Amino acid sequence: MKAMLGGLLIASALIQPAAAAPTITVSDGWMRALPGGLPAGGYFTLHNPTAKTLTLQSASSPACGVLMLHKSDTMGGMATMANVDSIDVRPGGTLEFSPGGFHLMCMKPMLKPGDKVSVTLHFAGGTQVKSDFAVRGANGR
Repeated sequence: MKAMLGGLLIASALIQPAAAAPTITVSDGWMRALPGGLPAGGYFTLHNPTAKTLTLQSASSPACGVLMLHKSDTMGGMATMANVDSIDVRPGGTLEFSPGGFHLMCMKPMLKPGDKVSVTLHFAGGTQVKSDFAVRGANGR
């Protein structure tokens, strides 16, 4: 009987699911709500704990008519902003989305300071990461 019970315990241990692989994390997510329905910016930090490069391809939110990946740059004293097709996050790397750099551009926003909105980040290969973003006012508070 002890031998059978021991065998069952060993078999049970062998069929346990493997621990989930580490996945990309989103932290400090927030959206800047501007008056008059102006486009809103989204900011956050991505951390890729995996051993491979992960490629962010798009983002979506029910609080935005369209949510795009954008990047602001300054060249020759002139500020520019452009749509970005994808952004790589290197293995073990952290990438900041902040004013003046990479950010989300929320067109036709439905945002109210003090609320939280759901944002889904879409990565190459079908991985999706959902996170709640705090909605702040134009001053970032």
